[in-house]
Amino acid sequence: MFLLALLPRLTSPMLALAFACAALPAFGADRPAVLPDTMAQRVIACTSCHAKNQGADAFFPRISGKPAGYLYNQLINFRDGRRQSPLMTYMVEHLPDAYLREIAEHFSNQHLEPPPVQPTSVSQAVLERGKLLVTRGDKAIGVPACVACHGERLTGVAPAIPGLAGLPRDYVNAQFGAWKNNTRRARAPDCMADIASRLSLDDVAAISHWIGARALPADPAPAAAAAITRPLPLACGSAPEPSR
Repeated sequence: MFLLALLPRLTSPMLALAFACAALPAFGADRPAVLPDTMAQRVIACTSCHAKNQGADAFFPRISGKPAGYLYNQLINFRDGRRQSPLMTYMVEHLPDAYLREIAEHFSNQHLEPPPVQPTSVSQAVLERGKLLVTRGDKAIGVPACVACHGERLTGVAPAIPGLAGLPRDYVNAQFGAWKNNTRRARAPDCMADIASRLSLDDVAAISHWIGARALPADPAPAAAAAITRPLPLACGSAPEPSR
């Protein structure tokens, strides 16, 4: 009766909309069942990008098996604005610490198939420069070896230092660019931003090509905390020195 009373006042588009709305079921009459409160349900949004077949994705990092402390720190950084990704921020901006910690623990306990080695066409000289920076560093520019913090096998160190092995080359380049441009940050002191500022773009490319061309170790688990020498070469707010 209400719609009939309005008919003289409605234009054709408005009339079509009115009848369409009238045809809809009553609100709540056919609502979906409540979703299960399971970890598998919680992380569906995560696995749509960080999926099992991660080798073909150039910009989505491998997160399975990473140290839980590192994954948790990154979720917090996205939520609190230290890292910039509208999609990631949208998903975590209203989630509490405990919820994010559970998600981090879930992915840290996964051990998915390793990604394929990325072929490279750069010269041997570029690869040698990358190997030098990763395994020995360069004192002349104040850059420590990557293995000094990320472990000899580059699989990371518990509880909060990430692995570099298996990361897509384009992702590594993008993250160094983000540090250089101050769009990726971490808790102060931000050691990676400091290191990135000392590396040339050629050095960044050399590192990413050398890492991308190496296979993930058969056992990609992070090393134990005792596997690296303390103190670290640079102070890192995300991996503080253990209190004595």
